[in-house]
Amino acid sequence: QGAFTPPQQAPVQHAPQQPRPHNTNADQQYAVSARDLSTSLLLKQVKPAPTTGWRKALYQLSGRYINVGNSAKEQRRIELTKQVNQPLQGCYKIALLSLKGGVGKTTTTATLGSTFASLRGDRVIAVDANPDRGTLSQKIPLETPATVRNLLRDEQSIEKYSDVRSYTSQSRHRLEVLASDSDPAVSEAFSADDYSRTVTMLEKFYSIVLTDCGTGLMHSAMQTILEEADALVVVSSGSVDGARSASATLDWLDAHGYRELVSRSVAVVNAVRPRSGKVDLPKVVEHFEQRCRLVRLIPFDPHLEEGAEIELERLRLKTRNALLELAAAVASDFPASSFALQDRR
Repeated sequence: QGAFTPPQQAPVQHAPQQPRPHNTNADQQYAVSARDLSTSLLLKQVKPAPTTGWRKALYQLSGRYINVGNSAKEQRRIELTKQVNQPLQGCYKIALLSLKGGVGKTTTTATLGSTFASLRGDRVIAVDANPDRGTLSQKIPLETPATVRNLLRDEQSIEKYSDVRSYTSQSRHRLEVLASDSDPAVSEAFSADDYSRTVTMLEKFYSIVLTDCGTGLMHSAMQTILEEADALVVVSSGSVDGARSASATLDWLDAHGYRELVSRSVAVVNAVRPRSGKVDLPKVVEHFEQRCRLVRLIPFDPHLEEGAEIELERLRLKTRNALLELAAAVASDFPASSFALQDRR
């Protein structure tokens, strides 16, 4: 008989390995555990202490035991201030313009710039680009007779912030102003190239640059001002001719390739002195709401009517609140920082 041959065993069939689910509960727990250990998660949320009025007094007298929180108005002010203070990368350039003089464009430049400078920790400067002897430098205490022309003349020697600072005047609200030439004949020579060189210097040292434009839209620097601008603020008075001129400004911009800039613009309506037969301001506001991103009404204020140096503390509370609303409206268009973009992801 032949040798015994053991029976062949069939090979063991292993079930194909299933791919591991991508998002198991364990994976999800591991992935988010470290990220979620934030202060806001671990610590009990405490209502912010009241900052003004009887609410603050009650909180302090009760030994910080009774906390009724801020009023709706005060909470609104806090939220607007936070919006104005949001992080800003690089330099944000704001152009303020109108076709008509005497509507408060220069005053708006000074008050808006002062509001930004008083609330933010970075540097804010306003440039007088009016070719017809601008008056922006009259809105703050004059510290130097230097003008933008002197800055351009010494351009090669500008290396640090202190170099630029010797050509500017600064208010106690920390707004700096770079003045224009007082001689209109010299100011006409301020060209598009001059403005471009000026902004190139300033954006190295300042976070916000406001440009007080002239009333003419055809002077040589205007095209460059508009091309450089990140935001546009169109200023109107509360009068019929002021509103028509501001609307005509938007028409001109639409017709000359700046429609996108107009759509992101903020309109400012400066109320005139109260009197009988006054213009229906809500109708004026409604008109600009259909054309601009946001509209803000600045009430009449005796201190602004003086036309002298501006001190925010001398403004009525209603005016200061309106300026805060305006600054927050402009700031709402600030580009998001890289940190904010990462958080959104």
